[in-house]
Amino acid sequence: MENTPVSTPVFGLIIVGDEILSGKRADKHLPKVIELLSARGLSLSWARCIGDDRQRITGALRDAFASSDIVFSCGGIGATPDDHTRQCAAAALGLELVLHPQARDLIEQRMKDLASERGETYDPDRPDNVHRFNMGVFPDGARIIPNPYNKIPGFSCDGSGGGTVHFVPGFPVMAWPMIESLLDSQYGHLHRRGEWLERSVVVKGAMEATLTPLMEAIERGHPVKVFSLPSVDHPEHGRHIELGVKGTPDAVAAAFPDLLAGLRQHGADLGPELVRN
Repeated sequence: MENTPVSTPVFGLIIVGDEILSGKRADKHLPKVIELLSARGLSLSWARCIGDDRQRITGALRDAFASSDIVFSCGGIGATPDDHTRQCAAAALGLELVLHPQARDLIEQRMKDLASERGETYDPDRPDNVHRFNMGVFPDGARIIPNPYNKIPGFSCDGSGGGTVHFVPGFPVMAWPMIESLLDSQYGHLHRRGEWLERSVVVKGAMEATLTPLMEAIERGHPVKVFSLPSVDHPEHGRHIELGVKGTPDAVAAAFPDLLAGLRQHGADLGPELVRN
């Protein structure tokens, strides 16, 4: 009997900015988001890096909203000419951009704090202060994401397809605490600490094509996901495949012996076994 496939939350990441693609700045968001998810027993399913191009950003966001994925979008939500993400989010959703009232209050408080720090009187009509309110202009119906660093919020929107995109700044000092807060406040019920396990074995000198039928048989027989990580120049094991299964501990405990038995039937040269929580 075929088992029901493992149901896991799908997380995605969109990184926006010409500076990443030009090499002016090295991306730090991808490894950090992987780290934040992994600490909670979760994993990143996909990532896209896009330059400051409205058409491409809008297309990527339209895809995200049409999916059922949970997506974090980093960058491009400021109010300078090269920041397009807020406008693209509205275009992807077919919504108007409006000044979010709570965002307006937070931005105004930030400006008052800055004026006080400088020993100045806050002038709400000064052109640069008026312009700063653009950072609180979001697609109609958006929810704000608190920013503990400087009060300037991010925002979240839901698509008709079930996808949710959380928009945070490109600055890691702001983005990472905001993403971590979302993971713990909105997605705590998805955490799988101690509920998710990977077990694998190094298969020396093997070819993936030869082992594919075994992988398919394991997935048919157990509610796990099989993974295969080939390497051609490992300093210790040389050409090899790290072949394993991941899923709930009970499912992995049942599937992994069957995987090993199948490898031995193939006469595989097995190396070390690995376990990851």
